[in-house]
Amino acid sequence: MLTSWTLMGLAQVGQRYDAMFLEAICQRHKGHNDAAFDLLKHCVALDSTRSEAYYYLALYYGALKQKDKAVVYFQKACQKEPDNDTYLETLANAYIGLRKYQEGADALQSLYDKNPDRDDVLGMLIQLYEQLGDYDKAISALTKLETIEGKSERISFAKSNYYSQKGDKKAAIAEMKSLADLYPNDNNFRCLYANTLYTNGQKKKAVGIYQDVLGEEPDNRMAQLAMLAYYNDQKDSVRVDEFVDRVLTNKNATTDDRIGLMRQVISDSEQKGGDSTRVLHLFHRMLDMPKVDSEIAIFCAAYMNLKKMPNDSISQVLERALELTPDHAAARLQLVSYAWQANDRDRVIELCRDARQYNPDEMAFYYYQGIAYYQKEQLDDALDAFQNGISVITQESDPEIVSDFYAVMGDIYHQKGLEKEAFEAYDSCLQWKEDNIGCLNNYAYYLSVKDIRLEDAERMSFRTIKAEPNNATYLDTYAWILFRLHRYEDAVVYIDRTLANDSDSSAVLLDHAGDIYYQAGRHEKALEFWEKALERWDNQVDGVAEREILIRKIKYKKYLSE
Repeated sequence: MLTSWTLMGLAQVGQRYDAMFLEAICQRHKGHNDAAFDLLKHCVALDSTRSEAYYYLALYYGALKQKDKAVVYFQKACQKEPDNDTYLETLANAYIGLRKYQEGADALQSLYDKNPDRDDVLGMLIQLYEQLGDYDKAISALTKLETIEGKSERISFAKSNYYSQKGDKKAAIAEMKSLADLYPNDNNFRCLYANTLYTNGQKKKAVGIYQDVLGEEPDNRMAQLAMLAYYNDQKDSVRVDEFVDRVLTNKNATTDDRIGLMRQVISDSEQKGGDSTRVLHLFHRMLDMPKVDSEIAIFCAAYMNLKKMPNDSISQVLERALELTPDHAAARLQLVSYAWQANDRDRVIELCRDARQYNPDEMAFYYYQGIAYYQKEQLDDALDAFQNGISVITQESDPEIVSDFYAVMGDIYHQKGLEKEAFEAYDSCLQWKEDNIGCLNNYAYYLSVKDIRLEDAERMSFRTIKAEPNNATYLDTYAWILFRLHRYEDAVVYIDRTLANDSDSSAVLLDHAGDIYYQAGRHEKALEFWEKALERWDNQVDGVAEREILIRKIKYKKYLSE
């Protein structure tokens, strides 16, 4: 018998527990999880008969990846309060997380018994019973679900499959027959019933149903696919070819149907020697249909590419893909690639201009359009393309392409005489890819021409010749920077390497060689280089002022900077 003093003590414990638990929940909401965790452990020590602290401690142990301990605490919470559905469902999920499927199923079954309207719990039970191979219980759960939702293809098919797994062919067939009988005017259900007959050994009866369906509905895709499979089994190549044609050109066939079937056709063709005639005939029949998925065209183009067919033939198929799906970026990029290979810069520009309407966030189109304009010497148009492209750059963008964006922009700004903007663009380029060799070379050279930041220029240029030690352009830049730094003997070494790697040295390179040799004290050799440079100079190209300086150097037999 409890005394009044005992009752008062229990009341005080309960009050302390409530206060401590409330404080733990407050700390949890504030994100102070360490404090909440400690308070919950004190709650359990204070009163082990209450369920709430066990439940929240279990959640913490789960977050700490201590799943076994979390399950123990969920179990304790359920023991203290067995009618709490939240505890029971969470315990079931914890079991499943530990792959304890039987325990999870038992917990969910208890939950469902108390909540027979929970079809979501039934769905989970079905999956668990399938995992456990307990097909009787899976079928029982499906039957309960059928009572809630009504008979359907999904449920009947699943039940039939479980009967087949059990080896009960008769029940598997009966299940699909009952569905077909319920909807006698739906030929697809008749085909599902026939499929079950076929897979359970009653092929003749199944084929009879397929033929009846095709008699009533010649374009029924399920019956066509089934008959195709049947004739494949029978090795009847003539009928196989017939049904391949029928399925591929069936308006009811799905893209997956067509692609899957064409994969098989291609595989068979390759095994027989790789003759592409029939394969291409089938592709073109599909592409001539008014409503066909662009993925068929892409698949056709991939096959043609595999067979190494001409780019212009593949391009026609890719153009069809764009007719069907104008925003198909992959098809357009492939067309851009072919136009680029054909040196058709106008076509590249046209494709990329249209792409900016359909694929405004695809950076590659701005890049190719900008490069095409740049190579056509339409600098303003090129700059516009690149500047628009910058607006779609994100942290996920390809660093290689972004880096080249800025590198070419730098070159354009330099040609327009905008040195500040050029150097800013080069800096941005190197932030995205610090070893962009082309940018490093141009940046270093233009700095040397301006006679500024020569130490930076030397470091950048040295990286280029380390990367490509036989590149005459990069060697010339490095030699010229050493010249600017008054390191004349070193410059001689690198200008000699430049000339050794350039079988047809330009006038500018020979002029540089003369300047370097002169400042190194080798005046006669310098004069030879200057004279060779003048022989190669073309009055029709840019650099008239430089040519005039060269003529004066030869005349006065001395180095002149201007």
